[in-house]
Amino acid sequence: MPSSSRSATELLRKVRKIEIRTKALSHQIFAGEYHSAFKGRGMTFSEVREYRWGDDVRNMDWNVTARMRKPHVKVFEEERELTVVLLIDVSRSGLFGTSVRTKRDLIAEIAAVLSFSAVLNNDKVGALFFSDKVELFIPPAKGRSHLLHIIRQIIELEPSSDGTDISEALRFLTSAIKKKCTAFVLSDMLDTDAEGNPRYEEALKVAVNRHDISVVKVHDPRERTIPNLGLVHVKDAETGRGAWIDTGSRRMRSEYARRAQALDEATSRMLLSHKVDSVDIATDEDYVKGLRSLFARR
Repeated sequence: MPSSSRSATELLRKVRKIEIRTKALSHQIFAGEYHSAFKGRGMTFSEVREYRWGDDVRNMDWNVTARMRKPHVKVFEEERELTVVLLIDVSRSGLFGTSVRTKRDLIAEIAAVLSFSAVLNNDKVGALFFSDKVELFIPPAKGRSHLLHIIRQIIELEPSSDGTDISEALRFLTSAIKKKCTAFVLSDMLDTDAEGNPRYEEALKVAVNRHDISVVKVHDPRERTIPNLGLVHVKDAETGRGAWIDTGSRRMRSEYARRAQALDEATSRMLLSHKVDSVDIATDEDYVKGLRSLFARR
């Protein structure tokens, strides 16, 4: 079989496998919880009718009242349909994984679960794939073929750039989606300035004023603690810079863990200060528990 045919067959096999698993999870576990957590975020005008005892006077339509010489009120209905956009980090740091799977594998499955949950809720779903630039934007739409197109891209997309720029993704979201949407940022959130602080706060501040944003942060256990392996050569997947480090040094391991914890705490504080719901899930953990906790907090 030609290599192109094998790769196409392998892709379809991967798509089908992730569809079966995540669709089942969405049906069995998340459908009701997603529905409860992400209800319609606004009210749309339905009709004008005569005032009835108990109606909220704040909904009085004074123009119609004056014209009809009888009090009339505006009637509103909850917007049931949502627009969901997944901001999916495809930078090279996502290829890291030391246990069950890589960070990108974990992000892919979580993205698929959220997509199917949204579809079961009759919501539109879109996806924005980003590295240090927007790699691909799939506008929100409905339908199984649209959903499978997103899942194929989650599995297949090869970014043209290596780095991470969460600000760029958030700015694109704010510009591209004018109406309020529910957005999930799926990333390891490793995007810091020279001092090791998150460098996307300003863009997040603007985005949360327009959209309902949640963060699903993923990490690998070895990003927080490093074992004693002696002298090893390490390389930054995004910058390509490498260095030799002595993991046999207790002081080095302690400093490594301290810096990792400091970044986690700085990220959590920043998200909390902007009232962004978030959950942190490791590559060796079952993400079902993490997502349910995220839904429950809303």
